[in-house]
Amino acid sequence: MADAVDRAGEATRPPVVRNQTLRQQVFEYLREEILSNRLEPGTELNELALSRELEVSRGPVREALGSLASEGLVKITPRRGATVAALTPDEFVGAYQVREALETLAIRLAVPRLQEDDIDRLRELHQTMVEEAERGEVNEFFAANAAFHRLFVDRSANRKLQEIYGLLMDQMGRYLARSLALRGTLAKSVAEHAAILEAISDRDAERAARLLAEHIEVPQRVEEGTGEHAIAADEPPAREGESTEP
Repeated sequence: MADAVDRAGEATRPPVVRNQTLRQQVFEYLREEILSNRLEPGTELNELALSRELEVSRGPVREALGSLASEGLVKITPRRGATVAALTPDEFVGAYQVREALETLAIRLAVPRLQEDDIDRLRELHQTMVEEAERGEVNEFFAANAAFHRLFVDRSANRKLQEIYGLLMDQMGRYLARSLALRGTLAKSVAEHAAILEAISDRDAERAARLLAEHIEVPQRVEEGTGEHAIAADEPPAREGESTEP
């Protein structure tokens, strides 16, 4: 959105919104731009510029920005306006603490309910992580990683947990692939997932939950000790054998 958000190098014009559900159309368009990181944290979202760019009145834009703010994706400040929300170091740690609580609960609920095809799916996802780590393909690795974790939530049979987790991951999703840098190597993450998978295969929900908690705690421990998450945001995770330490 050239005029609206000042993204250098972006030549593609966004689709003009032409629908009776204007607020929802604007909301979904901006939400996708934020979650895909095409609108980066801190980007200004000018209401007037957006309305001109999308050829709608300012009302639907204002309502869409309010809805995005309620999801934690946009920050609205008096006299400054709306910007794409960015996690502070404290918020980053806090989000990981909530994620740990939700996922460990999810895995405890899910393990007794998992069918053999679910475990087979986890094995497939883990093998994909192994292969993508060996190739150094971070985005593909992260896609399999996210699906691995999401399966526990989906099989927890707890709708409220799933709802809260979905909102949290929308806020954290732009940081998760980057936060792999705080772990040290992709290979280390692969090994941690292998241990979790072994506990699940043994139907040991408590061991799986403990290993999962230890896995999720790694980035927040590094952040609390070093404050590195802002640096890691601009650096890719290390490949096997490489260190992220200076």
